[in-house]
Amino acid sequence: MTDTPTKTPRVAVTAGLRGASWNAARMQTPFSTTPFSMTTEDGQRALGFLFARGGEKKAVLAMHPREMVLTHYLVPDVLHAGWAFWAQAPRSIGNDLRLEHEIALLDVAAGVRQLRALGFEQIVLLGNSGGAGLLSFYNQQSQLPPGQRIARTPGGRPTKLAEAELPPVDGLIFVSPHPGQGVLLLNALDPSVTDENDAFSCDPALDPFSPANGFHRPPASARYTPEFIARYRAAQVARCERLDAKARAMIQRKREALGRLKEAPNRADKLLASHSPIFQVWRTDADLRCWDTSLDPSDRLVGTLWGADPAVSNLGSVGFARVVTPESWLSTWSGLSSNAAMAKTVPSVRQPALVIEYTGDNCVFPADVQAMLAAMPTQDKTHLQVRGNHHGLALEPGEPNGQEIAGQHIQDWLDTRF
Repeated sequence: MTDTPTKTPRVAVTAGLRGASWNAARMQTPFSTTPFSMTTEDGQRALGFLFARGGEKKAVLAMHPREMVLTHYLVPDVLHAGWAFWAQAPRSIGNDLRLEHEIALLDVAAGVRQLRALGFEQIVLLGNSGGAGLLSFYNQQSQLPPGQRIARTPGGRPTKLAEAELPPVDGLIFVSPHPGQGVLLLNALDPSVTDENDAFSCDPALDPFSPANGFHRPPASARYTPEFIARYRAAQVARCERLDAKARAMIQRKREALGRLKEAPNRADKLLASHSPIFQVWRTDADLRCWDTSLDPSDRLVGTLWGADPAVSNLGSVGFARVVTPESWLSTWSGLSSNAAMAKTVPSVRQPALVIEYTGDNCVFPADVQAMLAAMPTQDKTHLQVRGNHHGLALEPGEPNGQEIAGQHIQDWLDTRF
């Protein structure tokens, strides 16, 4: 870990997508951008964009399960390394209401197949933040015999992965890779919620923002006791179990109505079978490590990816998993049911791998990265630390831009490994 300058304590500011786009001054060298419209193997349309300067035979593919990475800050560095950059769009940009990670793999596959068809000889996947979990999941499934691939989503939907062409890739780059959206949320669930239909319901004994439990108003760091942390984490698992049960009950109700329709068609069951339930999940920004920086210490500031006001981030309209379907909850946001957890997928990483950790990240913590590295069987893995927040932005005024440092590391790694 890098040394942290001694300065007046500050708090994390809302990140969102701020700083996730490239610096236009670094894109001055002529390049082309070519859109490609593709068809996935489940019959959906997919969109990809190829950035190139001409003549490249190697490409980096980047994708996030819900965000469009068309202007990702690392595009200039990939082009400077002499590689093309492929920005793969998810089928539902900016909205993960119905996102099932197993189905999103078909979007990734469409991009990889297109690159192979264009003659690219080597392909490296670049997973940034939530993109790491998705692309690591793709890598895992692409290396399995078709009959061993996941046949159904956690919600029971056929994946069709056994019939799909999932071309393997040659390497992986993970930048600020959290341990998967489900595990991320499990660590951030506020377990003091006592009624999922009441956003303000609260068990005071589990309230992470109560001074009685060790909370201090930012920029001061909270100080939670080991006893509270143990109770809190157990209660987080219990809340996730309740949400899983709620989601499965919704799916089962619809499935039973479909079964009854086959026996005796009726209007009530037809309505139930046609209904696609949606539910809200409040209070999903309460990872104790964000408020108590003595837990798994790093260069991070007090606060979360969404800022340092827990009332806003925990109760506001913008937040992880705020609105979900039962299927998307189980596949994407459940830390107990999702297949896209890095702990489940990185044991399939046998290609060269680069992991870039931002040391002031409020979303990815040192222990998460160490566990990820330990689970990778590849003998060719490189772990680099760069001072910056989740998007690589400077933690203090006047510090170097961590994005550019990370980009140079990627250029060097691509040059030496391929």
